[in-house]
Amino acid sequence: MHRTHVFATQGIVNLRYKNTADFDCQAQTPATGVLITNLGTPDAPTKEALRPYLKEFLEDPRVVEPPPARWIWKLILNLIILNTRPAKSAEAYQTIWAEMGEGSPLLDISKRQLSAIAEKVAPHFSGRVEFALGMRYGNPSIADGLKALQDKYCTRIIVLPLYPQYAAATTASTVDAVTAELRIWRLVPEMRFINHYYNHPSYITSLANSVRDYQKEHGKPQLLVTSYHGIPKRYSENGDPYYCECFHTSLLLAEELGLQQDEYKVTFQSLFGKEEWLKPY
Repeated sequence: MHRTHVFATQGIVNLRYKNTADFDCQAQTPATGVLITNLGTPDAPTKEALRPYLKEFLEDPRVVEPPPARWIWKLILNLIILNTRPAKSAEAYQTIWAEMGEGSPLLDISKRQLSAIAEKVAPHFSGRVEFALGMRYGNPSIADGLKALQDKYCTRIIVLPLYPQYAAATTASTVDAVTAELRIWRLVPEMRFINHYYNHPSYITSLANSVRDYQKEHGKPQLLVTSYHGIPKRYSENGDPYYCECFHTSLLLAEELGLQQDEYKVTFQSLFGKEEWLKPY
């Protein structure tokens, strides 16, 4: 059993791990860590890579909230869905990956977002700040991101899921993954979770600028459609604020763009299963 001795002197943290040959740090300046998280991606656009990715995703009880007899859902998932859906999903992934070039588009975009956030945010911290990326499903995992920050001696970690609107299936699931990893840590850092930013002025301005850039090239349309990933209606009825936050984002965007009520519309997409999901589709 390892023993950890922690000494703090003038802002310097000395960590001495007994009987741990591969971890020897002394006089390390504490840092603030920022963990950027996203949904995730398979390692490759193939049936073989999609199966474990979909299994991890669809076994998350935050994503699929099955009836009390959870074993029924696991039976359906392992005997039917995971034997049919990976091949179909692989075809769609192959099309997207081919259009974007080599590698996962989501992973590439997330890495570029990480770099951009680091460049923008780092100057506003008074001390050393480190950044890492973690995916809720697939690689690099949230555990990988946390360990990277741990190796850089981060005593305070800010978790920023790249989900503007809060949903239990996304944001809360990220919190689950973070706390699951921290349960095995001896020295748990100070943590802060950012739950949402659906109404943050900078986010709304960024969306509006994206729309304006498109309109400069293609002209102003008769109707602006804002499309959000859907969730089962039951989740909202049970208290999930996602539906309201999506509408609030669209309302603020319309105000920023000077749109009237009949010039924009909120919709939802990506239905799964036979249960009723958020409308309009």
